[in-house]
Amino acid sequence: MRHYILSIITILSSIAIVAQEDFTKEDELRGTITEDRAWWDVQHYDLKVEVFPESKTIEGSNTITYKVLASNKMMRLDLQAPMQIKKITQNGKKLKFNTKGDFHYIKFKKAAKVDSEQSITIEFKGAPKEAVNAPWDGGFSWKKDENGTDFIANANQGIGASVWWPLKDHPADEPDNGVDLAITVPAHLMGVGNGRLISEVDNGDTKTFNWKVTQPINSYGVNVNVGDYVQFGYKHEGLNGLLDVDYYVLSYNLEKAKEQFKQVPMMLNAFEYWFGPYPFYEDSFKLVEVPYLGMEHQSSVTYGNGYQNGYLGKDLSGSGWGYRFDFIIIHEAGHEWFANSITNQDVADMWIHEGFTAYSENLYLDYNFSTAAASEYVIGTRRIINNDRPIIGTYGMDNEGSSDMYYKGANIIHTLRQLVEDDRKWRDILRALNKAFYHKNVTTKQVEDFLSEQTGIDLTEFWEQYLRTTLVPKLEYKQTSFNEMEFRYVDIIEGFDMPVIAIINGKDQWIYPKAEWQSFENTGDIKSLVIKEDFYINSEKVK
Repeated sequence: MRHYILSIITILSSIAIVAQEDFTKEDELRGTITEDRAWWDVQHYDLKVEVFPESKTIEGSNTITYKVLASNKMMRLDLQAPMQIKKITQNGKKLKFNTKGDFHYIKFKKAAKVDSEQSITIEFKGAPKEAVNAPWDGGFSWKKDENGTDFIANANQGIGASVWWPLKDHPADEPDNGVDLAITVPAHLMGVGNGRLISEVDNGDTKTFNWKVTQPINSYGVNVNVGDYVQFGYKHEGLNGLLDVDYYVLSYNLEKAKEQFKQVPMMLNAFEYWFGPYPFYEDSFKLVEVPYLGMEHQSSVTYGNGYQNGYLGKDLSGSGWGYRFDFIIIHEAGHEWFANSITNQDVADMWIHEGFTAYSENLYLDYNFSTAAASEYVIGTRRIINNDRPIIGTYGMDNEGSSDMYYKGANIIHTLRQLVEDDRKWRDILRALNKAFYHKNVTTKQVEDFLSEQTGIDLTEFWEQYLRTTLVPKLEYKQTSFNEMEFRYVDIIEGFDMPVIAIINGKDQWIYPKAEWQSFENTGDIKSLVIKEDFYINSEKVK
């Protein structure tokens, strides 16, 4: 998330990315599955890293196990400067490679057999980019806690995992069999990573914490957290049985965490109700305190919201409901379903991550408070929608769409819920979505088609209008007699004809606007008339 903080009124523009109108060859190389990436499918990463707080450097190795899909002798790896590759070996033999910027090319003497499984080991070292304002600019945060103890973590969505370790850095290829992550730190500190803690090794001056992820994981979700941590947790009775829930917090924040993290079981109950089982029972669920705001690292969600409700103590919606939950706990954990389990194939489709997860915030309110609360919240977030550019980015260029992917995305999905009408059916659709794309990389087209099929509605113009333009449909309406009204859409693409609900005399009434004026005759006098706000449109009464 390459973001910029603006004002509190447009706080979600602080989750914005840098607009990229002119793309470079480097953008294309990052964003495209080129031939030197396409022929090998990552099966597993065995990542070892030692953290040196005093020099702000790291050193380690990554053994990549991959399946050969096609005959090819050229492989490209990603590792961003100033990080350096020390050596690459295969079967104990040193491999030659060429470095061009952030890309590293290995030319094998002969192509490996198709369908065989191979591995290479890359040794690396260096001072990874230091994040100035994580998680928005990405990199490592080298901080101190209140006691002057080292407090370190990485966050690299947007900038890429290759900012600190060598890999195939593209969202379309996750390691099918997960990651082994060994974190070595000074002996007085703890290293917390993804998945489950398998062992802890005392090396004297240092300790090594061995973590294991058994499920596919997106590369930006792999994280290293170092601090004076204490651990507590519980076993959550979930849809798939007992889920291990663990918390790692700074020792002096233990009591605050015990109180604030009471929202976690509320979150898990709500999201399992709406989306189906938590996607990573095998790897557990964790919240880990970090020296920045937070991030959706898979099975190791990071937290830095100051043990307070809201977004840094603010209600993004202005409705009051944003004060009823801790934004980072709810939003970042929602990403376990949307981003970590269901992952975009191209970052241009990141609205799938952020739109559905922003929408999960009001489903949390729906489950734990009321449907009215959820509605008021999501409608309130419209005030921070800019409609500056479409929420889908440019494909193949490592390019995200507008930051409106968050709350414009949420309001699009909330609008779709209105079109479905039946909340039980809507819940079934969300669960079916998570089941169909469980642990899969998807495109916007797949999601569009799936939801059109599941809802039984032709959503072609709906998606085109909301995802690929900045136009917000405007409904103009007027009362033409005591019991008649006329209405039409403006600011729409050709063929957009989404029905909406008019509240006439306090009762819901479906109307069917198009670009041309339509008329509606009520059974009695029209004494009051408003358009239901749950639809993401503008409306204006005209003469």
